[in-house]
Amino acid sequence: MTSHIHHVTVDCVDAYELGSFWAQVLGGALADDDFPGDPEALLETPGAALLFVTVPDKKQTKNRVHLDVQPQDRTRDEEVERLLALGATLVADHRKPNGRGWVTLADPEGNEFCVECGAAERAALTGRRLPVTADDVTEAVRLTVDALAAAADADWRVPAGTLRWDCWETAEHLSDDLFAYAVQLGPRTPLLETEVPYRWAPQRDGGPWNAVFADPEAGTAGLLQTLEASGALLSAMVRTAAPDVRSYHGYGVSDPEGFAAMGVVETLVHAHDIASGLGVSWEPPAALCDRVLARLFPEAPDDADRWAVLLWSTGRGDLPGRERVTSWKWHGAPLEDGPQD
Repeated sequence: MTSHIHHVTVDCVDAYELGSFWAQVLGGALADDDFPGDPEALLETPGAALLFVTVPDKKQTKNRVHLDVQPQDRTRDEEVERLLALGATLVADHRKPNGRGWVTLADPEGNEFCVECGAAERAALTGRRLPVTADDVTEAVRLTVDALAAAADADWRVPAGTLRWDCWETAEHLSDDLFAYAVQLGPRTPLLETEVPYRWAPQRDGGPWNAVFADPEAGTAGLLQTLEASGALLSAMVRTAAPDVRSYHGYGVSDPEGFAAMGVVETLVHAHDIASGLGVSWEPPAALCDRVLARLFPEAPDDADRWAVLLWSTGRGDLPGRERVTSWKWHGAPLEDGPQD
């Protein structure tokens, strides 16, 4: 048996006031039943849960435990300026000429914390690729659902782009893909030579082989809900699986990041197929395309539009000066494990 950290508790003079400061730092919100003057305030975010508790004693010495924060959508230096404007104070500047290092700040009650470079900035400084994450799965699925919801009243039985399947079947297939990738990471001893033994079967000759189907009676809204649910399952499994977990995929035994990248690629390109059939505009973020290309298609051209390259890599588009791809597969195995057969 083991223990898990429920939340980090911070003693303070004013729980609500300090909690409100940290809510702005972390982009969260205090619990609905927390109000000014309350003895406790709870802040829950995807990365941390902080409980602020009012105590009669003021802070007297340096913290023996502190928080390290990494900005998600800006540079370290931009984040430092933002936090200073919110009421933090500068304690020590450990930034280095090469761009590395950190800045130590203190919150309004003097608790020290450090601001580091975020993942994207670290990747740029070190020359390493930016990993594909559970958040990328969530972003890809949400963008897809939002885009396709605009055509909820269209005829989803028309062909999905150049596929043999119609738009409804393709969305079901995508939902099933995300589900299948999630469950590969589920067993305590992941399977290395085969898929988790669900029953896959088509609903018609030539249709996709799925374990998951949407109830037609639920309509397009229900279909998109199954897509969101399967995406959430994969995101949760990627977020909680240990990085050294390995599990079977037909294109190479893969790791949680690999399954995340597969889920993102399936989502982006099948959204393209469906959008083409429904006449919906669809172009995902270039940075998202770039991350999955680096993970799954390391030999792909790096001198062209990233979405165009992803479409080309999956046989869905042309690139000037290059032959069209007619047969393809991605690099499922972790890149550090070496070449894939």
